[in-house]
Amino acid sequence: MEKDIARVLLSEEQIQNRVRELGERIAWDYRGRKPVMICILKGAVMFYTDLLRAMPIDLSMDFMAVSSYGKRTKSSGEVEIRKDLSISIENRHVIIVEDIIDSGFTLTYLSRMLNARGASSLKICTLLDKPSRRAPGITLKADYSGFEVSDEFVVGYGLDYDESYRNLPFIGVLKPEIYENN
Repeated sequence: MEKDIARVLLSEEQIQNRVRELGERIAWDYRGRKPVMICILKGAVMFYTDLLRAMPIDLSMDFMAVSSYGKRTKSSGEVEIRKDLSISIENRHVIIVEDIIDSGFTLTYLSRMLNARGASSLKICTLLDKPSRRAPGITLKADYSGFEVSDEFVVGYGLDYDESYRNLPFIGVLKPEIYENN
């Protein structure tokens, strides 16, 4: 797998330090409240578990599986809910935890949907943000963001290409020849 990586963008140590900082900040912001932390599967699972371990507050956990990519490297713009929440978020403080914000289609859709379900507040926490890739008309911005990255195809620490590379402990740039011909 590592032979497919052009270069390491973020080391395991850089990621863990930033995740700890984000967890501490969110815990401070939500002290005395019990937020519902929603992990967007599968990409955010590594980030989500490390983030929650860095948050010494009472919280609820839930998961959603959504897709706008399939086996493509670019979003189709159509969001498919593959697994919905198992708890009610009505009158709850909700934080969506995502691996990366790219086009913004998925999180814009989810934000509208979860707000319509009666969340008392809704925030977005992302490990990576690619503002240069936002679709026209999408102005989505994360409330908590780990790293801003350039427009390169990244994998590792939960991020994948065709269900591979998720278990790398770092985030690396995938060599273009791996995905260009698919």
